[in-house]
Amino acid sequence: MTATPPVDAVQDEDLLLEHQLCFALTVAARSVVGAYKPVLEKLNLTHPQYLVMLCLWETSPRTVRNISEALAQEPATISPLLRRLEAAGLITRGRAEGNERALAVALTPEGRALRTQALQVPGTMMERLGLTREQVTELHASMMGLIAATSEGIR
Repeated sequence: MTATPPVDAVQDEDLLLEHQLCFALTVAARSVVGAYKPVLEKLNLTHPQYLVMLCLWETSPRTVRNISEALAQEPATISPLLRRLEAAGLITRGRAEGNERALAVALTPEGRALRTQALQVPGTMMERLGLTREQVTELHASMMGLIAATSEGIR
């Protein structure tokens, strides 16, 4: 029988659930998205639909591929969201000009008008989460740094 090598106290602490970055990020993401739910219900949007609308409020029309890249999601994940947004009368889908193989997504007048109501969402969420604009900016920068680090691969 081999003896277990001594474990450094810091290394031992590293394995505590409460010290795991992945755990904190998972719970935080689920909690924040959950906090958005009642706010977005007033717009008749789910959180994933809200993200698609944010893309389109920035630029419309956009291709499905462009939306999926902006949201870091597969086109197959985006397609059902687009169907529901189209059924709600917020977007239209059609062939992209100059590229018959690409599907273009554009806002309807109703979809453009919804942006006015959505202008209240960021402020409402800061208030609900007890965060200042500066704190949100710092958190966002940290998260984008993590996203960049993971997209570059393991070092």
